[in-house]
Amino acid sequence: MTTTTPLLDPRVIALAHYAARGVLERVLARHGVTFQQSVTLRVVAVADGPVGRDRLVDSVVGSLKIGAAEAHAVVDELIDAQLVALTEPSQVRITDAGRELYERTSAETAPITARIYDGIPTEDLAVAGRVLTLITDRADAELATLGK
Repeated sequence: MTTTTPLLDPRVIALAHYAARGVLERVLARHGVTFQQSVTLRVVAVADGPVGRDRLVDSVVGSLKIGAAEAHAVVDELIDAQLVALTEPSQVRITDAGRELYERTSAETAPITARIYDGIPTEDLAVAGRVLTLITDRADAELATLGK
């Protein structure tokens, strides 16, 4: 019996996304962090300094395709957990606890990610990256035409 490789389609993309997200969510759960909180914390963790709250919310909205109110709520959760702090004027900075959590969860997921990607040729990863970026750009354009 021969198995054929499926063409890239929405189902294949979704299966890959949810498999990888499932791995990440298990690691995050051990630390009491949600996927949305992790995505939000990452924006602040990789910034060169404080991030404007509106810019942070816009980034989370764009990444997770959620509403601004929900993104603001996630920022508030991180503030309440003292993983980020709000500074004047409306700037968000990572705290020492937030930095430690981000570094710890990143360190825990790095070897898992390495195992998942192990043996995939660089050329294949480059093609997949180009195709998925194009699909993302086109889907974002469609979302923009659909309105909020």
